[in-house]
Amino acid sequence: MARLEKLNSIDAHLRLLAPKKVSEDDKLVEYDALLLDRFMDILQDLHGEDLKETVQECYELAAEYGQTFDQKKLDELGKVLISLDAGDSIVLTKAFSHMLNLANLAEEVQIAYRRRIKLKKGDFADENSAITESDIEETLKRLVVDMKKSPTEVFDALKSQTVDLVLTAHPTQSVRRSLLQKHARIRNCLTQLNVKDITPDDKQELDEALQREIQAAFRTDEIRRTQPTPQDEMRAGMSYFHETIWKGVPKFLRRVDTALKNIGIDERVPYNAPLIQFSSWMGGDRDGNPRVTPEVTRDVCLLARLMAANLYYSQIEDLMFELSMWRCTEEVRQRSDLLHASSKKDTKHYIEFWKQVPSSEPYRVILGDVRDKLYNTRERARHLLSQGHSDIPEQATYTNVEEFLEPLELCYSSLCACGDRPIADGSLLDFLRQVSTFGLSLVRLDIRQESDRHTDVLDAITTHLGIGSYREWSEEKRQEWLLSELNGKRPLFGDDLPQTEEVKDVLDTFYVISDLPADNFGAYIISMATSPSDVLAVELLQRECRVKTPLRVVPLFEKLADLEAAPAALARLFSIDWYRDRIDGKQEVMIGYSDSGKDAGRFSAAWQLYKAQAELVKVAKEYGVKLTMFHGRGGTVGRGGGPTHLAILSQPPDTIHGNLRVTVQGEVIEQSFGEEHLCFRTLQRFTAATLEHGMHPPISPKPEWAALMDEMAVVATEEYRSIVFQEPRFVEYFRLATPETEYGRMNIGSRPSKRKPSGGIESLRAIPWIFAWTQTRFHLPVWLGFGAAFKHVIKKDVRNIHMLHEMYNEWPFFRVTIDLVEMVFAKGDPGIAALYDKLLVSQDLWAFGEKLRGNYEETKQLLLQAAGHKDLLEGDPYLKQRLCLRDAYITTLNVCQAYTLKRIRDPDFHVTVRPHLSKEKTDSSNPANELVKLNPKSEYAPGLEDTLILTMKGIAAGLQNTG
Repeated sequence: MARLEKLNSIDAHLRLLAPKKVSEDDKLVEYDALLLDRFMDILQDLHGEDLKETVQECYELAAEYGQTFDQKKLDELGKVLISLDAGDSIVLTKAFSHMLNLANLAEEVQIAYRRRIKLKKGDFADENSAITESDIEETLKRLVVDMKKSPTEVFDALKSQTVDLVLTAHPTQSVRRSLLQKHARIRNCLTQLNVKDITPDDKQELDEALQREIQAAFRTDEIRRTQPTPQDEMRAGMSYFHETIWKGVPKFLRRVDTALKNIGIDERVPYNAPLIQFSSWMGGDRDGNPRVTPEVTRDVCLLARLMAANLYYSQIEDLMFELSMWRCTEEVRQRSDLLHASSKKDTKHYIEFWKQVPSSEPYRVILGDVRDKLYNTRERARHLLSQGHSDIPEQATYTNVEEFLEPLELCYSSLCACGDRPIADGSLLDFLRQVSTFGLSLVRLDIRQESDRHTDVLDAITTHLGIGSYREWSEEKRQEWLLSELNGKRPLFGDDLPQTEEVKDVLDTFYVISDLPADNFGAYIISMATSPSDVLAVELLQRECRVKTPLRVVPLFEKLADLEAAPAALARLFSIDWYRDRIDGKQEVMIGYSDSGKDAGRFSAAWQLYKAQAELVKVAKEYGVKLTMFHGRGGTVGRGGGPTHLAILSQPPDTIHGNLRVTVQGEVIEQSFGEEHLCFRTLQRFTAATLEHGMHPPISPKPEWAALMDEMAVVATEEYRSIVFQEPRFVEYFRLATPETEYGRMNIGSRPSKRKPSGGIESLRAIPWIFAWTQTRFHLPVWLGFGAAFKHVIKKDVRNIHMLHEMYNEWPFFRVTIDLVEMVFAKGDPGIAALYDKLLVSQDLWAFGEKLRGNYEETKQLLLQAAGHKDLLEGDPYLKQRLCLRDAYITTLNVCQAYTLKRIRDPDFHVTVRPHLSKEKTDSSNPANELVKLNPKSEYAPGLEDTLILTMKGIAAGLQNTG
């Protein structure tokens, strides 16, 4: 009995863990407890008292470990977990993973709630996280009041800036779409339950709905049983447009209008100002992903066109209802009469306005014609996608955005001319803004391919022409030949070119680009680009395959050495006259964050990226070229992730200039656009931070800071490489101490986790490399090297500690770099990593693990010293509280994962299983076995693979930045 009393409830425990609220509007513990209460009731209903108690017991042990860091508690927890049979351990892991998802949802609702309270009070003064949150209204006021900019200057800068968000399907989006939708509904119920004037009946119904959604999410299989295809990834990415982005953009632009009004600008942002643009890599990124074929690219483009036409079509009838006015300009009257005379028949397949619209309603007549064209555009895309051809002639559809905008603009200017501007600025303005943002293709697809594949194609061509092997030629000779071909007119090859599969694949991709409308595509990105010939090769192939409007060619620099050499490579490219004429003063360059980090560690990668950007901008200025930087950052710190606002404001001065392109990857898409309020916040952050960076650039580092950084970077890289690349048994240790080998089973993304099947760290993609270390809470790639660097400069001269403090307080770049690593230390736990070592690593490697953990602790202390902090996260109590609430769940999943790996890898590891606990409502004798049957093909013992995958997903959800 005593034990039962002690276990009275997890939410009582939650309240103990976080007894004091961080602020009076802090409802996080309340929200969390409410969701958990509901969930524990559901668990007891579905699986019985015993299982619920086991879940509580595990939670208690993990929470005790979190307070004392006593390794014995982990062993006790391990004993409980390995005594469960296969079915029970799946249920338990699902429960913990589910509780973490609920904690994330409670947090999102709490953020939205705090935001609303603050907006009501109109006070942002107390907000210590003001630096991480950029409200468009605050930013405009700050620019005008504190920075003495004139309102018109601000307006002009805003009108001409562009933020292009590039959605990429990264293998780390580990939550299924079926669950994402259920999560959104849980969030909505929770938000509504806390509205002030809720009636008892509403409350009861909402409570039931909440229970239903929590149960539905818990009963959904979290594991993808098949690997997603690029088309699946594309559809998942597109679902965000449906759900939030489509309506979110006009809503956000209205807020910008309001903010402008408040600084005295009485104009709206022009609807064709390109404030926000969207691009995508899903179905266009072929680098190391053999599943992205030319056919996939064609499908994805048609699918996006179909979706865009469908979204416009669904809104056009509402617009027809709204614009029932009859006063109009002469031009509109004439157009309307002309259209009215030419359309006689009724259209029965429309629901509204199926009879001919009377000529006394000119706007409706014009919009009726727009509707016909949209209907045809949608149907034609549907036929092309499903059958490959369509009977609807292209003339009956919209093929470019100008002809779609023209009738809408006509109506807009007519309403304004007749004194109906307030009406014009309603839904019609929103619609115009959508057309300007999304066009007919919804998003622009980037194509990405490795430079080597282009070399193969050109090699096949030169060999066929009998002029030698392009692959063997020097860079000079390659350039000379490419330029002479680009200046000439003759076609290089005909149908008789002998093609391997690889060559055909590259050429067919170019043919797809030339077949489809040009507004489908964005940039052609070349990965592993090192020299001017890499760029010219793509220009030549585009011309050869008759691409009418060639895509802009963007070199991508990733590896540390490539970043160092990038400025020189760009200068060589700009010194070619043909190329300078071709680009018309504009060039885009992409810099990759993840490979550079894997190559040299986070510290040196961050500094090298900073320096390379500043240098690249300098080179472009010399040649009179406007450079756009395209940032390929991932979701984790190891791959360049972190709070958007800070990340933008810490870029070197002059590198953004009102033009920002950045990738939004994997689960970051969900955190940025998963819900209306999140979507609004994302658009606001990017727009505000880009504006502020342009109008009030951050400072450049003082020469002595830069010198210190250079010195530290050398030490950091040396330390990182001496362990990761030179320690003979490091790879063996990495494979034993983390779930890296098993990661490939997760079916997260459509691409393989290695570039080449054999090989060590070099061939491993950056994502699994980070993912594996995140799972064991050790985060090695993020911090390794920092400690050695700080130690070196402090030892050399004790006054350097003051310089580090000065850098931290005055230089945004340095501050962001340190803060992100500090956040990772707050999420890390070497005690957990030690458990993995004890269970999974051979004894002769234990000392190596100990050494690394010693390094971890030392680095943590040095980092705090450099930042001048006593405690981790002392500047961010909100984050500290959130991590504290999650810790016990993640610990349980970690222990479970470590023991499961042990059972998978060690056939001699025997466990005594206690009797089966989980009861089911249904009558079958051993229902948890049903769970085991979901994965019949596993090569491991029953249930182990699912348990493992569930722990991976749960830990990923709990730490919120996976890969």
